[in-house]
Amino acid sequence: MRGTTEHPEAAKAEVPKWNEFMTPVLRVLQNGEIYSRRQLYATVIENLELPEEQLALVHSSGNPVVENRIGWAVSALTVAEAIIRPARGQYRITETGQEALKRYPQGMQRRDLFSFPAWAAHEEAKASRKAEPSQPTHAASQVENDSEETPEDRISSGIQELHDAVADELLSRLQQGTPQFFESAVVRLLISMGYGGAEQKGMRVGGTADGGIDGFVDQDPLGLERVYVQAKRYQTGNGVGRETLQAFIGALHGRGASKGVFITTSHFSRHAQEYAENIPTRIILIDGQRLTSLLIKYRVGVQVQSTYDVVAIDEDFFE
Repeated sequence: MRGTTEHPEAAKAEVPKWNEFMTPVLRVLQNGEIYSRRQLYATVIENLELPEEQLALVHSSGNPVVENRIGWAVSALTVAEAIIRPARGQYRITETGQEALKRYPQGMQRRDLFSFPAWAAHEEAKASRKAEPSQPTHAASQVENDSEETPEDRISSGIQELHDAVADELLSRLQQGTPQFFESAVVRLLISMGYGGAEQKGMRVGGTADGGIDGFVDQDPLGLERVYVQAKRYQTGNGVGRETLQAFIGALHGRGASKGVFITTSHFSRHAQEYAENIPTRIILIDGQRLTSLLIKYRVGVQVQSTYDVVAIDEDFFE
């Protein structure tokens, strides 16, 4: 089963833009045969040999990025009358589409759609509905069509920008808070992630005599599977070194533990990361960037301010 990756920006940037899927769609349909939606999308993906990491990308809404962009390409080509729907959920190329494939064999830009009379008329009509009477309709249409991002791409980018700002504020608040508050916060996060078992059992044990352990979460009702936690509230430039990690390992061994989570508001040195990767004890390292991402994902220290519903055609309804 293919996994999902929640919108890493670097990987997302490598996925073809929606307009870059238009020529591949026409190339699949150029034989004149009728393709179902599923067949068309699958063949486009196969022909482009897109890597698994791109196919695994999803928007914040949960929709696959690649399929979403192919969908916008198909919709644009349909409006431009380069392809038609002879029946529900089916697609076939038109003479206009065949001509477009000859004209743009290396790919199409969004502005190229204005060479199709049907698209130009559609956009002009749409701009007329949106514009004030005193505004030039074609200019409004042209501005709208300069972007190569889909609306869902723009929504996801906007959400990511908001999340980045919240993440910065979260990190600042955690660094300014007391060590006790930080220790309690990370235990609460782990419980929210499901590490506290059905009864959500977890506890902060930090203090002057904590023995190098700041908290724990139980993964079963009897506490037989216990995960210990070390939380270091460091400033951004002060990283966690190998020696600090070794002390945590020693504390785990003193309690007969085989697994632990080390969380910091800063970062881990390269030597610390290599050490954690090469020891038999299972240690998960969570730095400041990953910490804030998890806090946002599991809604710890944040609350949902606004919710927007994005609707799309239910293809199953029309098949």
